Amino acid sequence: MNDSQLDVIAVGAHPDDVEIGCGGTLARLVEQGYRVGIVDLTDGEPTPGSPGPEVRLAEAREAARVLGAAVRVTLPLANRRLLDGVDARVALAVQLRRYRPRLVLGLGSETPMASPDHYQAKLITEAGVFYSKLSKWDEGFEGLAPYVVPAYMQFFLNLRALAPVQSGSVVVDVSSTLEKKLAAVACYRTQFPPERSHVLDRLRAFNVQQGMAAGFAAGEVLASPTALGTRDLMGLLFGMG
Repeated sequence: MNDSQLDVIAVGAHPDDVEIGCGGTLARLVEQGYRVGIVDLTDGEPTPGSPGPEVRLAEAREAARVLGAAVRVTLPLANRRLLDGVDARVALAVQLRRYRPRLVLGLGSETPMASPDHYQAKLITEAGVFYSKLSKWDEGFEGLAPYVVPAYMQFFLNLRALAPVQSGSVVVDVSSTLEKKLAAVACYRTQFPPERSHVLDRLRAFNVQQGMAAGFAAGEVLASPTALGTRDLMGLLFGMG
């Protein structure tokens, strides 16, 4: 793992957020030859069922290997106390300046009845993308030059919602990588022990339903917080593999 440029960075609040929300998409991008990375804002600890951060970090490394991610970074922000603020924004912006991704994927909504860290991660990611490009502000950015992220989209964890998407959404075909995604999620044995295997069944059903809505065997929904446009309508409709 080195500091060479990445095509895509996906940002989660905790290890396993990215795998659950867009792991199939990342694996598909890797299959297509893109270099992808993952940034976890926290190490996810403490958490029930885990003996400590070393185990959780080992699980995260294994999951990244399964997906084919070239880089995985864990920031030293606090699980359960994650709040949007200048320090968190700068910490993420440093990684964006370092790896210069063409696309950033971040959490896209609140997760009622689940961790409020997810919504804070959404805010931090939006702000981090903005902070990455700011000039005339060198403090805290480790001497890295400003970088403008060309594209930013969002993925979703609110699996209990009937309609978890927003306008500007697209279904990514993950038919060929659904099993790889589920294998990556299963790497988190502390979070998904045998008695919680039903979570993997729910994820499978959820991604099958999302894919079938677009004519795929399995899919993941991404959404753009800004309007999407194209100069090539036919290429958009028929030229996307």
